Amino acid sequence: MADGAHTGKRAGRPRSQEANTAILVAALDLLIERGAWQTSIEQVARRAGVTRATVYRRFANKTEMLVQAIESMHGDHDPDALDWSDIDHMLTDWAGYLSQPRNRRMLRRLYGALDDYPELLRAYRESYGQRRASAVRATLQRARDNEQLPPDGDVEILQKMLNGTILHHLGAYPDATGADDIKAYLAAVLRQVGYRPG
Repeated sequence: MADGAHTGKRAGRPRSQEANTAILVAALDLLIERGAWQTSIEQVARRAGVTRATVYRRFANKTEMLVQAIESMHGDHDPDALDWSDIDHMLTDWAGYLSQPRNRRMLRRLYGALDDYPELLRAYRESYGQRRASAVRATLQRARDNEQLPPDGDVEILQKMLNGTILHHLGAYPDATGADDIKAYLAAVLRQVGYRPG
């Protein structure tokens, strides 16, 4: 009998973890599909195949749930993946990420929700954006030291310019744009400020 009780407990833990995962996946999917305003606890529960009570046992409100969904997507990235050897590798990585329609929609949703749900963009920045920003600065600094960028160039200003370039692309270009075209677009912008590939 004791063995049976022990087996029952072990079987419960994976189900609990499966429910957590299903909720976070459903929350992120709905955020991307509909935006924060149009996503509800009830919709997430239905999509995840759980009850509303199951969701509320884990999250106090919708914002907390969406924040954790964003963190779960970006928190487990390999830090070494952001260790680009040069600008060309950085642009290749960016273009690959931005060529995925799901990633593009997610970024638009996060920036579009900034006034009403600022916690969402903050969660993205803290779980992934800050590490990425540090890697970008290091790559730009290396390129300047290697004379691929003008020696008097301000790395922080250049980084902000690139961020604006990406936001412009998210809004002005179709989601079907391929990685090669996105990389060419980013490289063309950099060339305007003196970038010369090695």
